[in-house]
Amino acid sequence: MVKRLFILLAAIAGIFTSCRAQPLSTTNKKAEKAFRLAQQYRDAYKYDEALKEIAKATEADPTFAEPYILKANIHGERRQWAECADAFNKAFAVNPNVSSYSYFDCATVEMKVGRYADARKHFQEFINRKPPGVKQSYFDKAETGIASCNFAEKAMASPVPFNPVNAGNGINATDCEYFPNITADESMFLFTRNSRKADDTGVMRVSQEDFFVSYRNNGGEWSVATGLSPMVNSERNEGAPSLSPDGRFLFFAACEEYGDYGNGRMGFGSCDIFFTKKVNGQWTRAANVGAPLNTRHWESQPSFSSDGKTLYFVSNRPGGFGDGDIWMSQLQPDNTWSQPVNLGDVINTPGREEGVFIHSDNQTLYFASNGHVGMGGLDLYVSRRMPDGNWGKPENIGYPINTFKDESGLIVNSKGEYAYFSSDREGTLGCEDIYMFELPKSAQPVQVTYMKGKVFNKRTNKPLGAAFELIDLETGVTVASSVSDPVSGEFLVCIPVNKNYALNVSSPGYLFFSETFQLKASAEPGKPVRRDVPMQPIEVGGTVPLNNVFFETDKFDLRPESKVELDKLIAFLNANPNMRIELGGHTDNVGSSAANLTLSQNRAKAVLNYLVKGGIDASRLTSKGYGDTKPKVPNDTPENRQLNRRTEFTVLSI
Repeated sequence: MVKRLFILLAAIAGIFTSCRAQPLSTTNKKAEKAFRLAQQYRDAYKYDEALKEIAKATEADPTFAEPYILKANIHGERRQWAECADAFNKAFAVNPNVSSYSYFDCATVEMKVGRYADARKHFQEFINRKPPGVKQSYFDKAETGIASCNFAEKAMASPVPFNPVNAGNGINATDCEYFPNITADESMFLFTRNSRKADDTGVMRVSQEDFFVSYRNNGGEWSVATGLSPMVNSERNEGAPSLSPDGRFLFFAACEEYGDYGNGRMGFGSCDIFFTKKVNGQWTRAANVGAPLNTRHWESQPSFSSDGKTLYFVSNRPGGFGDGDIWMSQLQPDNTWSQPVNLGDVINTPGREEGVFIHSDNQTLYFASNGHVGMGGLDLYVSRRMPDGNWGKPENIGYPINTFKDESGLIVNSKGEYAYFSSDREGTLGCEDIYMFELPKSAQPVQVTYMKGKVFNKRTNKPLGAAFELIDLETGVTVASSVSDPVSGEFLVCIPVNKNYALNVSSPGYLFFSETFQLKASAEPGKPVRRDVPMQPIEVGGTVPLNNVFFETDKFDLRPESKVELDKLIAFLNANPNMRIELGGHTDNVGSSAANLTLSQNRAKAVLNYLVKGGIDASRLTSKGYGDTKPKVPNDTPENRQLNRRTEFTVLSI
């Protein structure tokens, strides 16, 4: 907020400084003397004294425009936007030939108080005057301003539904609450609380920013929030948290000078992004995520994707388009972060983007911007990932969710029905409170549910820590990747509906697990899919069905979606270099036994050939077709026959 204000004030101050070098529009010595004294008071931040001298100057010469520009400047620094706009307009009334830049600044301020007709007129006046030597960016901003005025008036004539409800006493208190987060199953709510206390003069001041967490009880109410672990909260400030859908991983920002941040955490300078995870119910000591994601520049407001490997964040690092841009980085196999990539000029503008939130569908991006066409100030936008992977043109989510004030920090629950945000609107329990509202259909994400379950040893039932991936079989894209809790074995991942998925789970010392399933739209959005995963220890004779290997009907040509599973098998064999396996092909009982035997042999051989091309030594592989001689289940239904049409591998030696 301070940074945005600084930019506007710097522009106004720069314009006024240029006016000082020009002849004043008065010849009245008394007026000039009072004006010069007002300048001195303003430079010393003695605003009340400056305003008194401005009043003397305009009383001595009512046609003297420069004092009104100075008055506008003072009100701007005080964030008194309406008074600032009034002062500009008074200057135009007494002398329309004041600096052309003043029309631009006046329009900018009028946008901040919702005077759209006046702002449009003054942006156009600035363009019409064509002041010499002006950078093209000013004209571009003026054109965007005119478009925003037109948009705002139409949006106000067609408001979207909006009925915000306070999140209640469990979450909100007399302090300030903001930056909400909620898990996919909506059982845990995490946010930033700015605890305040009175200073020696009785004025309430910022005291401490920490994370607080609330849990939904059996009655559906939120428990009274308590501070997060001291392994995360420190004696300094923590903010802008991003919680993973399962509530086990937390990214957040901390803004300190270079050096010891607190709790042994080190910073690169300015703001950095930190990370912690929950293991068996306890948070680990937070640590800096490191370079190249963090730099000596400002990195903040992270949003961790449900794919388990992509982090979106806001930064003013070099290479951006404006004051603050949205960037993304991906977690590499060695647990380092990739070189961050700017999301591009479809999302980012010469203005400022912030408050990024990637929905758990991993396809819908919400963020705030003051550079796109909107209501003025920071507005909330939604962008959707296109089939080619690029982000689509952002859409303003509408009035009265967006207003001429700044709106930011929106999140959306996994069901896509409700959004949460912070506001200091009338009726709060203290300063800012967290509110929720039903999101308009036009701004809702893809329907998502979530899968939860437990990974365990098939022989002992002991919970296991395991890595798992959920893959879209049509595209081959990993929708989610994570690990189960090493103590409880539990996991939770979000899944967009109406897709075919491959689930792959692996753990050292165990045969990998694979399963394929189709997830259809549910009549109960958000109702979890339960998948418990039994892991079979590696041993001679152990058999694993390759459930995500597919062939054309009555043929032995591997379908493209088989690549995902077979590449996993290659990785598994590389991780166990002494293992030898047999690839077995099986069919149902439709057709002759001789034809089925030949088909199963050819299919097993096709898999072997793929593995050899992938770098596996052929001496480690054998293939055999069993035809219809070893059914898993009776061939009495279409579903059972499908189960019997399978490819497996069996461990021959380790």
